[in-house]
Amino acid sequence: MPRIVSFVFLGLWGQWSAFADLQPAKIFSDHMVLQRDAAVPVWGWADADTSVTVAFADQSITTKADEGGRWKLKLDPMVASATGRSLEISSGTRKVTIRDVLVGDVWFAGGQSNMDYRVQGMARRLPEGKALAEAANYSAIRHRKVSEKSAPRPQADLTGGGWVVCTRQSVYGFSGVAFVFARRLHVELKVPVGIIDCAWGGTPIEPYIPASAFKGHPTLVELAKYAKAGDLEAIRKMSGGTWVRSPAWLPGAIYNGRIAPVAPYGIRGAIWYQAESNSGKGEDPRAYRHKQRALVEGWRKAFQQERLPFYFVQLPQWKSYAWTYAREEQLRAMEVAGTGMVVTIDLDNANDIHPPNKIDVGERLALWPLAKLYGKKIPFSGPLFREVEIRGSEAIVRFDYAEEGLIAGRIKSIGKIIEVKDGDLNGFELADMDGVWHPAKANVKGRTVSVKSLRVSQPLAVRYACHPEAPEGSPWNLYGKSGLPASPFCSDWGLMPYDPAENPMR
Repeated sequence: MPRIVSFVFLGLWGQWSAFADLQPAKIFSDHMVLQRDAAVPVWGWADADTSVTVAFADQSITTKADEGGRWKLKLDPMVASATGRSLEISSGTRKVTIRDVLVGDVWFAGGQSNMDYRVQGMARRLPEGKALAEAANYSAIRHRKVSEKSAPRPQADLTGGGWVVCTRQSVYGFSGVAFVFARRLHVELKVPVGIIDCAWGGTPIEPYIPASAFKGHPTLVELAKYAKAGDLEAIRKMSGGTWVRSPAWLPGAIYNGRIAPVAPYGIRGAIWYQAESNSGKGEDPRAYRHKQRALVEGWRKAFQQERLPFYFVQLPQWKSYAWTYAREEQLRAMEVAGTGMVVTIDLDNANDIHPPNKIDVGERLALWPLAKLYGKKIPFSGPLFREVEIRGSEAIVRFDYAEEGLIAGRIKSIGKIIEVKDGDLNGFELADMDGVWHPAKANVKGRTVSVKSLRVSQPLAVRYACHPEAPEGSPWNLYGKSGLPASPFCSDWGLMPYDPAENPMR
């Protein structure tokens, strides 16, 4: 039975006269995936004050375009379906048909070049990546790249693009991390998976955050002030500043062009791989956790989901001084409820800022929703520092997510970590009472790590993997027994103050 609804459509910037004819927002196109088990927003434009009907999956819902020609409605929740069906939008004698529409889980992917890194790069540089691409005949996996330019104000619609079905030919243009993530979810859950990918190489976090979300911390407020004044030099010099290269780097700029036109499309959650351009040459990673909190809160508001799941990738090894501090900021960003972090510090990237192994990254990323959202009884996080107990000259370190026990591990191959029996742990150091750090010997003791140094009779603090990259031949090798790596940590960051002089502006 047809249902009639009405919505108040919040105004966005754009040329409304361009939408005089019946037209859905461009995120709605052939081969799309609609979010299952949730009311699904559908919106677009038509002649002012005319009725618009959307029909799909035995539903027929009617609303009315407002005086500006804007309309919006919601489809009732639907079960997953891998059968391609048509969604029809009609108004008077006009009709728009969107074909081959599936219902499943949709994930929004953001970040910079490592999220944007394509399957093509994996296939070219890794035998395992080539094998994955050659077997990528998944008609129920769909990818939608959003490539719009930045904008000073939120845009009403995208300028083009469309959904692409995953085949052995098309997959090479997909985000590598997002494809591996989607593939794992699809194989495990047996439902269609859609990815909306808005990643943009070489960009910091600030432009992905809606301008209205720059609040709640002095750094965010200061950033917003300087951005409004157009003072790029002040942003570069401030604590927590970045090297703003263009207007695309300013607060909200990418959000306005790539995310505002898509929200509130129905999604299950978001994945994020970024921070390189917040910790490069002369860039100050301090307060990154507050920026990421603003990002999460801003996206949750935009997609109208207060608890939108958000899973992200911690930076791997790299030679930049600031990356050590960026990784700690990312660890602290997990304080936001409904988030989870993938650790990649163990992966040997050979000083490549664009490492081709996106397989381990995407697979580890998929573990979080599989465990937290879909009820799979699987390990999903490696050990995270909880506390240290000093017993004379020995430091006993305890971890969260260590119920299964700890191991000294070794990478055997992509996706395969093996235990080194009675092996030493690399990367542990102890601070003496003067705050000077010394290399230490560390070993697993059940669910704890014992750390000692002949040069430290009374430890003040302990740290692990707190350098830009591991020394050659001494990989950082603390894992949970499932093979998921421990995050870098320092028990007292007061003993590791960030020194801007170590990372001077270019």
